[in-house]
Amino acid sequence: MNDLVIFLCRCLTVGLAVQVCFMLVFLWHLCSDKKNFLADEELPKTAVILCLRGADPFLSDCLQALLNQNYAQYDLKIVVDRMEDPAWAIVKETVQEHGATNVQISPLRIIRRNCSLKCSALIQAVTELDNSYQAIALVDADTIVHDHWLRELVTPLAHPHIGATTGNRWYVPTGSHWGSIVRYMWNVSAVVQMYLYGIPWGGSMAVKTEVIHQTRLLDKWGKAFCEDTMMRHILGKHKIQIKFVPSLMMLNQEECDLTDLKSWMQRQLLFCRLYHPHWFAVVGNAILTILCPTLLSVLFVAALLTGQWYAASLSLSYYSSYVVALLLIVLFLEQAVQLVIRAHHQPSSKLSVAAILKMLMGIPLTQWVYGLVFFSSLWMSKVKWRGITYKFKSPWKIRLVEYRPYRSGDKPVLPNISLN
Repeated sequence: MNDLVIFLCRCLTVGLAVQVCFMLVFLWHLCSDKKNFLADEELPKTAVILCLRGADPFLSDCLQALLNQNYAQYDLKIVVDRMEDPAWAIVKETVQEHGATNVQISPLRIIRRNCSLKCSALIQAVTELDNSYQAIALVDADTIVHDHWLRELVTPLAHPHIGATTGNRWYVPTGSHWGSIVRYMWNVSAVVQMYLYGIPWGGSMAVKTEVIHQTRLLDKWGKAFCEDTMMRHILGKHKIQIKFVPSLMMLNQEECDLTDLKSWMQRQLLFCRLYHPHWFAVVGNAILTILCPTLLSVLFVAALLTGQWYAASLSLSYYSSYVVALLLIVLFLEQAVQLVIRAHHQPSSKLSVAAILKMLMGIPLTQWVYGLVFFSSLWMSKVKWRGITYKFKSPWKIRLVEYRPYRSGDKPVLPNISLN
């Protein structure tokens, strides 16, 4: 048992060194970002597309933020699942209160059976645009953008080799549900990996319209389950770059319990399995960061029960040190991202001693939950997303099983996180 414990300790050391290197690369990019905005007359006319099914907790805030962009020429194109959908009334009321004239609200007219409802809505919105639009920006209903969001998102598109830009989401680490803590921990790692792999996030992404036509992106969306994970591979074939914009880290304050977390995390892993260009690297990372520490904790218990004190003390000390080191990595990233968030006057979270201790306990919980969800997702052949069940045989063979209007129970709404 001693040899196995030593081997796992060495694996953890290697894995930790890799994660520290990844963190440093991400931090360097986050801190070295320089803002050079285009002048108003240089900004391309842009369509901001928001696809809705159900009323998210922060939908009204999201709409108000989108209607207050510091951007010369942009129109907000909103596609709602149905006019009877609860989101429709919120959209109409918010737009009327704001007195906005650059908004078009449309119901989803064609429900495609070979892709997700979101991809159907995106295709509808893009195909209805005229030739005056030079870029489109995608945003999710749980994203509350700042005033300069669109300007910062679109500015890098002026570079001839950059065809798309993206930000990413950052969850609040002070949630009252354990699901929120686990989701936060898992997302910290996901954000760094998405940056390193060049994977955009559809909740805050811009694409040149000429790139959409050049890469036949709409044809891909018409057969796909998600709109963003595939972008690196599709644009890469045409030698078109995707730029991550560090200043567009968007804070998400929604709560999440463990039940909701499971389905959310399975869906994220399914997107990776179907469309991630480096899926096997994701698998390798999961094995290194989940299997090794879990085995080490199991060996600690086994050694303790069998009286093998050296193996027990070595496995406990290494595992404890590994968990503390991961916490320090998370805290470094949290502080760096908080600087970005506060620079745009977004709500900032204050980490108390109790919150940090909860984060520490959340690390092994995240490893166990991620491990269970990861292995269960490997054999998934169907998934339920906002009340709609999809079956799939391959990345481009998706089938919407049965459509029905949105119901309130399709996406439970939990209390929002307080940042006070």
